[in-house]
Amino acid sequence: MTIDPRTLLTMTGGQHRQLHSHLFPGDGLEAAAVLLCRDAGLSDRKLMVLDLTLVPHDQCRRSPYLLVWPGQFIADAINVAEEDGLSIILLHSHPGGFRQFSDLDNESDAQVIASIFAGWAGASPRGGHGSAIMMPDGEVIGRIYDDRHQCRAIDTISVVGDEMRFWRNGCESSEAPMAFGADMTCELGKLHTCIIGVSGTGSIVAEQLARMGFGKMTLIDYDRVEGKNLNRILNSTLSDASSNARKVDMFAKAIRGYRADIEVVIVGQTIASRDAVLTAAEADVIFSCVDSSEGRHIADRIAQAFMIPLFDVGVSIPTRKRPDGHTAIAEVIGRVDYIQPSGSTLGDRGVYTAASLRAEYLARVAPETYASQLDDGYIKGAVEEAPSVIALNMRAASAAVLEFVARAFPFRHGRNSEQARSIFALADGDEDRFGEADFPRGGILEVAVGAREPLLGLPDLGA
Repeated sequence: MTIDPRTLLTMTGGQHRQLHSHLFPGDGLEAAAVLLCRDAGLSDRKLMVLDLTLVPHDQCRRSPYLLVWPGQFIADAINVAEEDGLSIILLHSHPGGFRQFSDLDNESDAQVIASIFAGWAGASPRGGHGSAIMMPDGEVIGRIYDDRHQCRAIDTISVVGDEMRFWRNGCESSEAPMAFGADMTCELGKLHTCIIGVSGTGSIVAEQLARMGFGKMTLIDYDRVEGKNLNRILNSTLSDASSNARKVDMFAKAIRGYRADIEVVIVGQTIASRDAVLTAAEADVIFSCVDSSEGRHIADRIAQAFMIPLFDVGVSIPTRKRPDGHTAIAEVIGRVDYIQPSGSTLGDRGVYTAASLRAEYLARVAPETYASQLDDGYIKGAVEEAPSVIALNMRAASAAVLEFVARAFPFRHGRNSEQARSIFALADGDEDRFGEADFPRGGILEVAVGAREPLLGLPDLGA
């Protein structure tokens, strides 16, 4: 049996705020915008909003139930979209809150969408073209047409910003379910999460997400279970260590032992492989639980290229030398970063650097050179991630999962924008929070490029 791919539309929080402000200026009249979207190149038809044009109010004939706007904006959109195979979505507001396409909307689409296809030079874009409506509360409802003018509803429209919103076709309510309740569990059953790294923190993150009710889970890890792992990897056993079982196989088996209604996808490769990247890109949310700069760098690129929310978690136990020469604990630290498309990246925040990437590369391909340069002080040694402290790992992993809950099912009294990063230091008893505005935006990683070759802009991931 062939399962039709889902049709998805995603945009950044900044794009959504810009659109809502323009479409609802406060006068109760309809307004319009044009979205240019790139298809992500995945098995699902995921359209990512690449650019938008706000149609000036004074160039439209506007009423509470009718909108007429110049066709030149559509012609201009076609000229831009044709060059890169982009999809065009025509968006307008329903100030009265009518959560369906009206008869006038249907009549307009029959003419305008047909004219877009008729005026298109060359092959039609893979994602087709479409129309959408926005409600006063920000909900977006959309539909897509193919080149035969056949229409289908967009299954899920998502916004990835300080909060994550998922609006599903046919859903009775546009409100996010209440956190920690049965409705949240139901919503999680429709989401796909990817955990990169299924070891100390990753196994704990995966355990929480599986038991909370995610409907689909992808596990990515190239490593195998060893005896030294048993003190920190959940669900690992002596049998797994003796058989040198793959971590992803071990954990998938454990999940299936208590969840019959979950789909588990396993990738027993490094995230720096083409298959792993393309599989991770299918997820609705990614958790990065690796201890390498390379792994975080790849996760960072996936999040921006495919417009996916990313949570990165790390722990460390720096030490110091006491006057008597013995080693002592300097601090016990956990960190959670939330990364949103078009926001600051892990690289912008210094979680990895060019120097740390180079150090890992040299350690892998030229260990003698790495040791020499490290001794000479040219390369700063990488921060040692805590290898076996399960209590610390659990604290950090729980913080990461709760950060996701706070953004997908908002419950905080304060603003999520003020908690882009949280760091706890257990020795001092401190917990610091940093907002999105506290970090620079380098703009080095491209947003919404999808599976364009070379994949993630890295030749090593080429087809």
